[in-house]
Amino acid sequence: MNSHFSVAAVYGFFPIADPAAVRDVLQDCCRSAAVRGTLLLAPEGINGTIAGEADGLASVLDAIRALPGATGLEIKLSGADAMPFHRLKVRCKREIVTMGVADLDLGKRGQHVPPADWNDLIARPDTIIIDTRNAYEVAMGSFEGAIDPGTEAFGDFPAWFRANREALFAGRPDAPVAMFCTGGIRCEKASAFLRAEGVAQVHHLHGGILKYLETVSPENSRWQGECFVFDERVGLTHGLEQGTHVLCRGCRMPVSTADQASPLYISGVQCVHCAGTRDAQAQAGYAERHRQALLAEARGTTHIGAAPDVRPGHPPDYTS
Repeated sequence: MNSHFSVAAVYGFFPIADPAAVRDVLQDCCRSAAVRGTLLLAPEGINGTIAGEADGLASVLDAIRALPGATGLEIKLSGADAMPFHRLKVRCKREIVTMGVADLDLGKRGQHVPPADWNDLIARPDTIIIDTRNAYEVAMGSFEGAIDPGTEAFGDFPAWFRANREALFAGRPDAPVAMFCTGGIRCEKASAFLRAEGVAQVHHLHGGILKYLETVSPENSRWQGECFVFDERVGLTHGLEQGTHVLCRGCRMPVSTADQASPLYISGVQCVHCAGTRDAQAQAGYAERHRQALLAEARGTTHIGAAPDVRPGHPPDYTS
């Protein structure tokens, strides 16, 4: 990894008796190591994406690994030429990835499929391929033949599945289901949900899209487009290289190169998704924030106001 900063997406399901106490420990550890990003803690485990220089990030990951019961952590490392986060947030929540299904047995999750075997599974004509991410993520890229639920938030997935189950299986109740998400955590819950709903053959991509893009060569890949990530890199491609999308500073939606060429796109102010939805005062504020960000960049410093939460329309919860 030759990039100046290391980025770690990490999650693990294990009991945390006192999330607030763990929050305080990890927050101090991150601050001491100059690590930024977001970590979410709940009684069910930990989830987040953090970044820093290699040694500092390693010290925080060691602290996470040392938590009681923290076995089987999923950690995916990538690089960034610039710090992809402007703040540190260590928060306690009810769930580390919000699904809203009570008493879900995570011990009965679907079967992990390694990236090396994923192509064979989704190439089968009877496989139902489901992208469990949100609509704005799917719009940037997905696997060939995958179904887009069109959800705005992961908590919408159970209702979508129940409403569309009959059409999905269409007289073939034993058809295998292949699910995927950015880093794997959403599928841990989504696959457990399908198992609880009585679906027999449930599989999900181990390590998520990020592990697939890291390990599968472009010439053998069935991935199309870029993978949205919840940081300032916006999108990643094969080899976990930064993609071409940018974030609209008005609505936080990812903007493609084609949409950047639109006359509606004004860098730092608006894009094709939000043009005409902000009043003149708001647009003037965005323009001034962008001007200050460019001045800070020229000075080699960071303008914090230039980068509000990286999640379209919502504060981030990093449900990767």
